[in-house]
Amino acid sequence: MAERLVMLGAGGHGRALIELLRDLGTYDLAGLVDAAPKGPAMLGVPVLGDEAVLPGLRAGGVGLACIAIGDPAARLAAAARLAALGFRFPVLVHPAAVRAGSAEVAEGTVVLPRAVLGAAARIGRFCIVNTGAILEHDVVLEEGAHCGPGSVLPGGVRVGARALVGAGAACRPYVTIGAGAVVGVGAAVTEDVAPGAVVAGVPARPLPG
Repeated sequence: MAERLVMLGAGGHGRALIELLRDLGTYDLAGLVDAAPKGPAMLGVPVLGDEAVLPGLRAGGVGLACIAIGDPAARLAAAARLAALGFRFPVLVHPAAVRAGSAEVAEGTVVLPRAVLGAAARIGRFCIVNTGAILEHDVVLEEGAHCGPGSVLPGGVRVGARALVGAGAACRPYVTIGAGAVVGVGAAVTEDVAPGAVVAGVPARPLPG
């Protein structure tokens, strides 16, 4: 019997995760939880209410949750609240993703279609590896990091906690992107990025504060 799962978040990322769950076919999606939904349902999945409904869902046998929140800090904070209620967080890897046998993926992380996880890649808790992102051998993503659609991380790149690598961005092998940093869309990262920095361009340079 499929395990029941609730999704926190009813926005654009939530739509992507609904399709991922449907393609997996291994979970029973009980519904969505959102404080400000745009309607009573999304892609046919009912919005059950805000987080006040979560204790009742847990008591009713819903044991799993996934977090459909794009902002890294908000995603990690939500995960902590749900963990305190006793929810567990499955790893969700789309069937169309390519995952090396030695790649490690921690709880709560989602890997979307056509993404690639290379040999010995290590993906931390509650990360997002978006559609078509390529994470080559020995790449490390720390918790809450997000690699946008089509981003390319060659061997040995390290992405710090809560950092964002924008859509179509690419890196030189073995660079480090610091915690909380943001790499802009289409940027080319040729050197380490400091924690909290915002960089963009080809080659990527810090944007004025």
